[in-house]
Amino acid sequence: MTTVPIPEDWPATTEQARAVQDRLRGRVVLDEPGPPPGTGRVTGVDVAYDDERDLVAAAAVVLDAATLAVVAEATAVGPVSFPYVPGLLAFRELPAVLAALDALPCPPGLIVCDGYGLAHPRRFGLASHLGVLTGLPTIGVAKNPFTFAYDEPAAPRGSTSPLLAGTDEVGRALRTRDGVKPVFVSVGHRVGLGNACAHTLALAPAYRLPETTRRADALCRAALRAASGPA
Repeated sequence: MTTVPIPEDWPATTEQARAVQDRLRGRVVLDEPGPPPGTGRVTGVDVAYDDERDLVAAAAVVLDAATLAVVAEATAVGPVSFPYVPGLLAFRELPAVLAALDALPCPPGLIVCDGYGLAHPRRFGLASHLGVLTGLPTIGVAKNPFTFAYDEPAAPRGSTSPLLAGTDEVGRALRTRDGVKPVFVSVGHRVGLGNACAHTLALAPAYRLPETTRRADALCRAALRAASGPA
């Protein structure tokens, strides 16, 4: 487990964080399809918090995209680096997430974030921010639609409906299991939306959430418990 300090130049105010988003948003690449589903490696990242101790733990779990077997994993724990502000959650999580990725013994391939990419009020959620900083293809798979509208997709697995900001499609509601609540997929960086949905389906053969998210969630919670110790 890696211990992560807050970077010296990390934004300290809402205004500074939004200025960073404005500066980096134009670097998001939207015209690449991304790697084919079921090929290479795919990495899930997730975070967990200990509010009493002001700690955040991040996990990165690398899977073989064809078999979903775990190839490698790493964790990082550090102080929460930014206050809770809706739309700026990436600034609370990125130092630990980047440290966990850096600690991996192999390239991560496609990164799947438990959160948002373009489906974000400022069109620059964690998946997009992480993709721009690392240069890696990224997607966001979220548990809820944030502030965006959608119609329920049809009941069968694989059905989708647009996730809309007004008339703009910023992601898709995707049914990963028959008749089960959808997940919400959005492009992060260097991946097309259709391909992002195909990856999500390939990563969720048995559960609503992709295996990347399920495994990273369990690992970061274990790392946080280990770092926190007795209350």
